[in-house]
Amino acid sequence: MKIIDITQELFSCRVYPGDKLPMYERVASVEHDKFNLTNISMSVHNGTHIDAPNHFISNGKAIHELDLSTFYGKCTVVEFEGTIGDAEIADILKNCHKRLLFKGQNELTESAAVLIANSHVKLIGVESQSVGSMEHPLDVHLILLEKEIIPLEGLDLSNVNTGEYTLSAFPLNMKDSDGSPVRAVLIEN
Repeated sequence: MKIIDITQELFSCRVYPGDKLPMYERVASVEHDKFNLTNISMSVHNGTHIDAPNHFISNGKAIHELDLSTFYGKCTVVEFEGTIGDAEIADILKNCHKRLLFKGQNELTESAAVLIANSHVKLIGVESQSVGSMEHPLDVHLILLEKEIIPLEGLDLSNVNTGEYTLSAFPLNMKDSDGSPVRAVLIEN
């Protein structure tokens, strides 16, 4: 068994334009206090994270209400550069698991998101900080989140080959939160 970390390092991660950078403050140290203690400040959408439906939908589910089985199980990693449209996603959906990760610099079109929303897929992962276009992310998010298809954004798939894996990417238990950082790994059997 091989475990591949696909998580960005938090304090050097990419962030969505306009979001606050994650920061930490050492408030106690072994040298002065006999222990280390660190405070952090960040957006729940920094680095590798998931979006809950209530990120864009007023009465959508929050992080603590999501089915945890969504975040663990068989997944398919495909590589794609550019815009993912209807034809491309239709072919991919024929042979993928419920968790689908896209390697490369890509973005889903609204029509591709509709096809995903009407499929068996429960989670979509991307390396970008947004599953939709960076210029117009709202529409793709709404299409997916209305069907409770969870975006897993900000992945680092640079050391991953295409194929089938087991994904583990659990959110933190944060009541009413609209997103959560995750430690995402792929398990290769």
